[in-house]
Amino acid sequence: MERTEEKNPQVKQAKPRGRPRSFDRATALEKAILAFWEHGYEATSVSDLTRVMGIGAPSLYAAFGDKRALFEEVVVEYGRRYGSFGERALAEEPTARAAVERMLREAAHEYTAPGRPHGCLVVHAATNCTSAEVEESLRDRRNANISAFESRIKADIAVGELPADTDAAALARHTGAMIQGMSQQARDGASREELEALAEIAMAIWPRT
Repeated sequence: MERTEEKNPQVKQAKPRGRPRSFDRATALEKAILAFWEHGYEATSVSDLTRVMGIGAPSLYAAFGDKRALFEEVVVEYGRRYGSFGERALAEEPTARAAVERMLREAAHEYTAPGRPHGCLVVHAATNCTSAEVEESLRDRRNANISAFESRIKADIAVGELPADTDAAALARHTGAMIQGMSQQARDGASREELEALAEIAMAIWPRT
């Protein structure tokens, strides 16, 4: 008769692992970016999101939290993937003028790129939005960009790259208006070439020493 080995009662049985996630999170997030980018925060419902992301509502809540939490992550990821050209221009170009010129030129390209929504998510996502928190968050991001323009312009005034009497705040706000206006024009069907021509005119008003 074969001897059977007794199980050691001191050895704990391994707990079964949780059910593996049945979708790719990065892919689902990208689809959420495109949905919010195209339709805005208010007009994109949870059912819209689950449909385009290819997941059920429980999976969405488990992986991303509620709609607002998902949107906050979308905005951050959008900035990394699509909206960082302005920040790079300010960091890499030697003058404020060169940075803004590059930024507007790249905006003309980014805002009209084929295969994705036109314009800027941060500019358009709060349209007709009833969430004060979402509106405030996006407004703070836009105003932070204008503050960054102003800081760079002031630095150029200090070293003589721009005339001493340059109104840094007004010039920074003009730059913000151009970026936001180009975004809307792209949504309305303006081509890359048309936006590049607009950017060229916008730079013509910049003061020179």
